Amino acid sequence: MSEMIDGWLTAMVERGASDLFVTAGAPPALKINGEVKSIDAEPLSDVQTRDIVLGMMSPAQIQEFEQTRECQFALSRRDVGRFRVSAFFQRSSMGAVLRRIETRIPTVDELSLPAVIPSLAMMKRGLVIVAGGTGTGKSTTLAAMLGYRNSHSTGHIITVEDPIEFVHRHQGCIVSQRELGIDTESWGSALKNTLRQAPDVILIGEVRTREGMEYAINFAETGHLCLCTLHANNANQAIERIISFFPADQHAHLLLDLSLNLKGIVAQQLVSRPDGQSRQAILEVLLGTPLVQDLIRTGDIVRIKEVMRNSNEAGMCTFDQSLIHAYQQGKITYEDALRYADSANEVRLQIKLATPGSANALLAETSKISLQQMDEGDSLFDTRRP
Repeated sequence: MSEMIDGWLTAMVERGASDLFVTAGAPPALKINGEVKSIDAEPLSDVQTRDIVLGMMSPAQIQEFEQTRECQFALSRRDVGRFRVSAFFQRSSMGAVLRRIETRIPTVDELSLPAVIPSLAMMKRGLVIVAGGTGTGKSTTLAAMLGYRNSHSTGHIITVEDPIEFVHRHQGCIVSQRELGIDTESWGSALKNTLRQAPDVILIGEVRTREGMEYAINFAETGHLCLCTLHANNANQAIERIISFFPADQHAHLLLDLSLNLKGIVAQQLVSRPDGQSRQAILEVLLGTPLVQDLIRTGDIVRIKEVMRNSNEAGMCTFDQSLIHAYQQGKITYEDALRYADSANEVRLQIKLATPGSANALLAETSKISLQQMDEGDSLFDTRRP
């Protein structure tokens, strides 16, 4: 069984997979560019799965697994790599997911990140949030930002993660990486003691609670740069998610603190490239300019999208603008640009307006809209004012 798992791990690295799935009743499978693909035609039996899962564990880990029905541990293979294993039971059978731990940190250039991203990473103090859904590359972007800071400055970087996904080597900075359950008992304990460890930069793997957000804002207020991730689909939703952590009677104070300390929100999606072999990061960027600070302080979150749309010179952009730009560069397809858009009609319109010779076609298309549709407010060019 050891040779079998070693072969899967080697295939995982060679094919650039992020995860390996081992479960009874299904073939072993890899997640590559967000898609799950089987690496063997034969499904695993209960006995095979049990032997594979227990074969990766130490006696102490087996005892913990049998008692708690869960076990998280690290697995290392010489000349292959390091992996984080999450073992579990499902339908009375064993299973496991192995996540590859990256030791090579991607650069901002390799990820084609805009110039404003390394600028955010070099901030002396403040709060920077990377937002997105599960599997949208938040950790990769954050790793690139931390890698840039590590190679372009000196200081002490502390990370609190669950689990550690990228291993950073000491370069210009000393990097202390703490993993929940291994290096610290809880988020609260780790974050509470962080300021006693002379940090310059603090990375919180993910903010899930009010307590975590309070620590993040406090770190920024006390003169540190705090980087964190948040589950939200765009910049506006990220701010609304933060507000939802707190009771209504604290919102005014929270918005004031947020307006003073927020340096930027980078929201992210991953869209398949036309060749289907890789994915393109599509970013929405909000920066803490004086106007944005005023809007946050007064709770006028709805207007923030308009400010991003009209502040490209400052480095801000919306998802729709990034989708249009990526399509024009041939990095994504027209269909995906519309599929991932906040406003498919707006993206369609802007692409047509930017395409040579399309103005007449657009005029002909819009002229087909009936007077009844226009009366009902369905026109692409609704000129009525509220």
